[in-house]
Amino acid sequence: MLLTKALRFGPAVRRLSSCSPSFPCVDAHAARESKLKQTTPRPAGSGPEPPYARPSPASYSVYHHKHPLPLTYSSQPLPSLDIAYETWGTLSPARDNAILLHTGLSASSHAAATPANPADGWWQKFIGPGKALDTDHFFIVCTNVIGGCYGSTGPSSIDPTTNKPYATTFPILSIFDMVRAQYSLLDHLAIDKLYASVGCSMGAMQSLATAWLNPERVGKVVSISGTARSSPSAVAMRYAQRSVLMADPNWNNGFYYDALPPHTGMKLARQIATITYRSGPEWDQRFGRQFRARPPSEDPSTTRTPALCPDFLIETYLDHQGEQFCLKYDANSLIYISKAMDLFDMTYPALQELKLTPSLSHPSSLSHPSSPPNLDFGLHKTSHSKSHPPPLAPPPYLPDLAKGLAPLAHIPTLVLGVQSDILFTVEQQREVADALRMAGNDRVSYYELGGVWGHDTFL
Repeated sequence: MLLTKALRFGPAVRRLSSCSPSFPCVDAHAARESKLKQTTPRPAGSGPEPPYARPSPASYSVYHHKHPLPLTYSSQPLPSLDIAYETWGTLSPARDNAILLHTGLSASSHAAATPANPADGWWQKFIGPGKALDTDHFFIVCTNVIGGCYGSTGPSSIDPTTNKPYATTFPILSIFDMVRAQYSLLDHLAIDKLYASVGCSMGAMQSLATAWLNPERVGKVVSISGTARSSPSAVAMRYAQRSVLMADPNWNNGFYYDALPPHTGMKLARQIATITYRSGPEWDQRFGRQFRARPPSEDPSTTRTPALCPDFLIETYLDHQGEQFCLKYDANSLIYISKAMDLFDMTYPALQELKLTPSLSHPSSLSHPSSPPNLDFGLHKTSHSKSHPPPLAPPPYLPDLAKGLAPLAHIPTLVLGVQSDILFTVEQQREVADALRMAGNDRVSYYELGGVWGHDTFL
């Protein structure tokens, strides 16, 4: 019977199998990669990005730190380093009005327009006369973190011992290493104490770490859409991004600087990241289940035939986001900096394991930070909103986090979260606020923003 059916339908099966499937999205990606091949190999040290993808070196300042920088996870210090930075406003004669602004994972130092670079920056709406970071009163400093690729020393920088890019011989970094590098810049600028340390996303981690490392050098802390302890879900999402990037054969264990960059891996990594940066409700409002526009050759009266390439607008949006990013940022920088975010943990046992200690001129001023503060959770008002009630019980690690954050017990702190954020959830914002209050900080302000824009609300 089966043989009879096979003979009966044989011609139709042959006709189907003879049809060559068409995948225009795959062809378009291959065409873009072919163009990249035409421009490689590049000179050693030039990086995989075309020149237009990075800010011009003339648009930012660079501080060269000639001295070794100790690192958290390496027995060998970084022998020297460059830090790219930009400033806005005027430093007061007393040098007491400086605000250090920390960036997210892939941002450059260009937070707002400057005479050297009039293009809008990533925080353009919040820097300037009369704005949140008021340049009529404050001197704003923003750096590209070490490990980055926008002027600061990172994996794409030249290793002075080999005269070739570090690639993956670059040491593993921590958020604290990034902050130590920033402190070297502040020393160079003769800024002894910050008016405030302000950061969003990964920058919020840096903002907390800046105050923790040198509590007496920070007047105020602002933590926006951040955390004091990377959650397992955020670690999982960043791991998925690194996995697809490192699976790209062009990654070549990180040694791709004189060859074709991992274009495909970076594109997929960015698509995964974009899913975590926005929110489902926003996409529902913005795209719904709309299909992409029909090609001109397609009859609009016919029923649409689904394809294996992007059909929905949300698919084309993700494809565009991945393609826009994949040649603007160094793949190794993404790997190293995202790993530093995963490793960030300000609970007391984690800090002890790393043998990290805050720098204190007067340790007694922090009420014995090496001993646990009064951790009676019931004595402190918990952080919540009507739409997001507090948990029935605090997370088990909250006392350890309070003990870890004890050096910030006397620093006024603003914690700001976003209710639609799925990457750094409001629960994590509340944990920071509650842990600081448990540590004895009675000057913690906590707010939650509504809206549907997810993690990117801070932008």
